[in-house]
Amino acid sequence: MGLFLLLLWVSSVAAVTEDAFIGVNIGTDLSDMPSPTQVVALLKAQQIRHVRLYDADGGMLLALANTGIHVTVSVPNEQLLAVGQSNATAANWVARNVAAHIPATNITAIAVGSEVLTTIPNVAPVLVSALRYIHSALLASNLDKQIKVSTPLSSSIILDSFPPSQAFFNRSWDPVMVPLLKFLQSTDSYLMLNIYPYYDYMLSNGVISLDYALFRPLAPNKEVVDANTLLRYTNVFDAVIDAARYAMAFLNFTNVPLVITESGWPSKGDASEPDATVDNANTYNSNLIRHVLNSTGTPKYPGVPVSTYIYELYNEDLRPGSISEKNWGLFDMNGVPIYILHLTDSGVVLANDTTNMTYCVAKEGADPKMLQAALDWACGAGKVDCSPMLQGRPCYDPDTVESHATYAFNAYYHQMGMAPGSCSFNGVAAVTTTNPSHGSCVLLGRVGVNGTLGNSTSMPLSSNETSSGVSPRYYESVTRPLIIGILLSAMLFP
Repeated sequence: MGLFLLLLWVSSVAAVTEDAFIGVNIGTDLSDMPSPTQVVALLKAQQIRHVRLYDADGGMLLALANTGIHVTVSVPNEQLLAVGQSNATAANWVARNVAAHIPATNITAIAVGSEVLTTIPNVAPVLVSALRYIHSALLASNLDKQIKVSTPLSSSIILDSFPPSQAFFNRSWDPVMVPLLKFLQSTDSYLMLNIYPYYDYMLSNGVISLDYALFRPLAPNKEVVDANTLLRYTNVFDAVIDAARYAMAFLNFTNVPLVITESGWPSKGDASEPDATVDNANTYNSNLIRHVLNSTGTPKYPGVPVSTYIYELYNEDLRPGSISEKNWGLFDMNGVPIYILHLTDSGVVLANDTTNMTYCVAKEGADPKMLQAALDWACGAGKVDCSPMLQGRPCYDPDTVESHATYAFNAYYHQMGMAPGSCSFNGVAAVTTTNPSHGSCVLLGRVGVNGTLGNSTSMPLSSNETSSGVSPRYYESVTRPLIIGILLSAMLFP
């Protein structure tokens, strides 16, 4: 690629990705799928501001209304043929699933199908027509400027992906890829790509090292060098992104940016998948988040990050296939983290971080009567499980109102996802970074679960604050039962 084309590419991509984000995919193949309200409560508690749905479920879109969360909705593969063959069908789909929810729900993109070329190739001939019809419907509704239209592709359509400078798309798909890229270019949209270094690693027969797949630091002699450009690659993710860009350039498209619609690592596998572990999943996703939000970019385009959606929010126990297929989630169906991400210096996203932990404690010198009243409320209407403070249990000693109030306040604070105002208790509580755990009494630090639930009346957090409740649901914590209290949904996003 010539210098002029490189500069053109960098400038165009930088303009689109200067506010690169981390999003999360929300699959629904769960035996006990949380309600839309509970899903949104978890998103708020974890400060997730970008999500991708695999459909356009009306309940989810209503629950996402007035949250500000950016939403990508999808035309499912089973609907693609009908949409791609009829402009009227596409218009009806947009009217029902998009226009009806705008502007309350912040829909910013439509993913038309998913990995169509590699999963349902017989429908591929109508793929671009489907995108055009959907876009025409948006145009007619004056929504084309705020909502992008694209289609997620599997990275497996990139052939000869290393070295990246030699990469090209499977030429048999040129009749689809060329008009697709023209459409994306003309509508100022982006190519959606799914990248799974886990599968690249598994299928490489030892050619790809685990450290290279996981973004782990590599010794200089372990870095992978593109012999044509002499650029050094330290991870699979960057290499595939650059390969996709070279593959587009091979077809003379140098100004279509990328968004990674799926990437992740499974936390559990069967005997044939020994590297599907909690530690590896944590390492991959933590490094991925940091890599994207720190605007690291790739060797070919340093400082030009690519927004990425993690696959996925929940473990999906109903997914067919191997054990690993069911274990890509950041959370279980109860909203409990599968692992605690390591996100030092990664910015504000996914609050289940072990760094800079925060706790809610009783203020020193607080009025004992007010502390007792707040403690009674937390263990009552606040629905905190206060049994660990009973005599003979780990958090009984020291047997003081201040100590017991700290335990209850902290439990409530984390049940509420550390929502603003959830550590007030009429002024007798405060947030601290000092761990108040003592002896065998271990207090949670910065671990949020699915938001709450119950229709009881909440204790006023200050003289001018109110709350709103949602339907009941109970959860298991990592270490002990937590009965979740009232979700202060209006306060999660001040």
